[in-house]
Amino acid sequence: MLKEYRARISATYKNADTEEWIDIRFTRPIGYLWALFFKKLHVVPNVVTILSIIIGIAAGWMFYYQDIYHNIAGVLLLMWANFYDSADGQLARMTGKKTRWGRMLDGFAGDLWFVAIYLAIVLRLWNEFIPLTHVHWKFLILFLAIFSGVFCHAKQCQLADYYRNVHMFFAFGKEDSELDNSRQQRVLLNTTPKKGNFWWRAFLYFYGNYTHSQESLTPYLQDLMNVINNKRGGNIPEEFRLDFRKESKPMMKYANILTFNWRAITLYVSCLLNIPWLYIVIEIVVFTSLAYYLRERHEKLCRQMTMLLEKGYYDETPTLI
Repeated sequence: MLKEYRARISATYKNADTEEWIDIRFTRPIGYLWALFFKKLHVVPNVVTILSIIIGIAAGWMFYYQDIYHNIAGVLLLMWANFYDSADGQLARMTGKKTRWGRMLDGFAGDLWFVAIYLAIVLRLWNEFIPLTHVHWKFLILFLAIFSGVFCHAKQCQLADYYRNVHMFFAFGKEDSELDNSRQQRVLLNTTPKKGNFWWRAFLYFYGNYTHSQESLTPYLQDLMNVINNKRGGNIPEEFRLDFRKESKPMMKYANILTFNWRAITLYVSCLLNIPWLYIVIEIVVFTSLAYYLRERHEKLCRQMTMLLEKGYYDETPTLI
């Protein structure tokens, strides 16, 4: 019975290789129960995503307050929002109800949560003293929050999301991956009629910029993709696929740290201890250092795999994926 239940939950994963331990043991099982609940009520995934956005923004508001009760409420609300964020994807995979709006909403949900959270931290600290000084935070905390959110947090999430999709592409094929490229998005944008498609075109524009930013962070990965697509016509040797998966899979734990769970745990601890500035410092120093390490390690792998392909090391067993 338990094995069957776990198998049903596993069927709603994107891919076991890229699922984080906390998600497998905690978030996905609870998200699955919510997905079953919403399925029984005939609630579509987009509604679940909208609910997660509302709850996540409410969580951010709670972190504005310094008392323990509001902060506990913020922790519980953000966990709830994350369960719904898991449930919407699980529900979509269970029911096959995947829409343009779903893709747009799901992409922006987590961003909206953290905009609210960063704003709450700025307002919370605005008139507080910087530790060990008699100077108020004021514009310094605003600057740090913008720097942390835009240049650290956002870039880290882009990198982690990209590497997980690249891993699924090479390990399991195009059908099991959500790997896109900026050129493809520009073509979609230019071929989508303007009339009646304002929001979809806006999404394609911003998503195209997002994928372009991912590509600009990973030059050696782009060289590898260029060799595969332009010089080999998309033919990827089976042995290459296995070797890439073997080397890439250990890196997924670092990519997962750069997504939601560990960032949220850091936020919870910092706010509950009433030192919310610590979250921003850890974001800038620790998570950024980890992202740099992950990028260097992955780029090194891509450089090595590109050299092996160009030298003909994998030419014996081509496979199209």
